[in-house]
Amino acid sequence: MTQDDGDLDSLVRQRIRALRVAQGWSLDELAGRARLSPSTLSRIENGRRRLALDQLVTLARALDTTLDQLVETAADDVISSPTIDAAHQQMRWPVRADPGMTVVRQRLTDPPPDGPSRMRAHPGREWFVVLSGTAVLLLGNRRFRVETNQAAEFPTMLPHALGAEGGPCDVLGIFDRDARRGHQRGIDGGGDGAGAAGDQKGPSR
Repeated sequence: MTQDDGDLDSLVRQRIRALRVAQGWSLDELAGRARLSPSTLSRIENGRRRLALDQLVTLARALDTTLDQLVETAADDVISSPTIDAAHQQMRWPVRADPGMTVVRQRLTDPPPDGPSRMRAHPGREWFVVLSGTAVLLLGNRRFRVETNQAAEFPTMLPHALGAEGGPCDVLGIFDRDARRGHQRGIDGGGDGAGAAGDQKGPSR
């Protein structure tokens, strides 16, 4: 067994135990769900029994995960740096585990638009949290004040716009693939900056 094999073996055993503990299950409870004896499960977790593929499949199913996730190696690319869009005061990070998701930090400086004609709608869903200041979210016919440490989540098929109130506002948002594309089209097309967090000239989603 190579050093890498040994590291993976140890990681899988730790992962099995951590997932069991996270579920609040005893050895007996997980063993029953996986149709193993408690002593066998104990030896698997403690490294005193060889890991067998059929047992890993059964354990993954019992722990409500997949075999791929159970044996996934530790990632080397843990740290990532943002792509900076200075023109829109944005920083963007991809989510490696889900390429359809994007995290965006943006500074909002302008208030939201004063007319519904400047609100935007597109497929997708957005979530954002206000890091500092106060944001104003226009959503359909409703107006929401979102204070520091408060979050908002909404389907982007509703006409929406986001702006700052009483000074600059920093927002961290998560876009799904459709929402990201909708905002990117607004930016690339010279959007008016009134759409939502990702379109304003200040941070947001």
